[in-house]
Amino acid sequence: MSRIGRLPVVIPAGVTVEVKEGNDVTVKGPKGTLNRVLPEEMTIKVEDGHVVVTRPNDLKRMKSLHGLTRTLIHNMVVGVNEGYQKVLEVNGVGYRAAKQGKKLTLNLGYSHPVEMDDPEGIESVVEGNKITVKGIDKEKVGQYAAEIREKRRPEPYKGKGIKYADEVIRRKVGKTGKK
Repeated sequence: MSRIGRLPVVIPAGVTVEVKEGNDVTVKGPKGTLNRVLPEEMTIKVEDGHVVVTRPNDLKRMKSLHGLTRTLIHNMVVGVNEGYQKVLEVNGVGYRAAKQGKKLTLNLGYSHPVEMDDPEGIESVVEGNKITVKGIDKEKVGQYAAEIREKRRPEPYKGKGIKYADEVIRRKVGKTGKK
């Protein structure tokens, strides 16, 4: 059995999980509602405060889908209950971020400011040199944070650029002069 797949997903108070035909799963909670169509091969049952995912056989594809399906349901439950967030840091002289309405403006040493619109259901907050991306969908939060980071990735010599708050940049030694 899949170690992750066989774990039941606990449904906290205030969260409802509904499974429709074709494995169309809807999770409602205090922060919002998420809907996702999961692989039809898996059997998803809601039993006394838990969601249980079972697989039909032990083929390699089914084993892979088993853990994936359970994790996707778990991420939806955590998202509507607590939400997800990623924190990015802007480092570098003259590098700054500003927020105006739903538009994030980044000054990253290019000849022009980089402007990004927050996707639907995702909110970004700027405090000093930190950008916090918040939302209920883990996939969208991670994707938007990655897109922001991609505008100017951290470089290894001075560490300038946008990095995740928990990311460690491997630094390199610069040029040495002749004596």
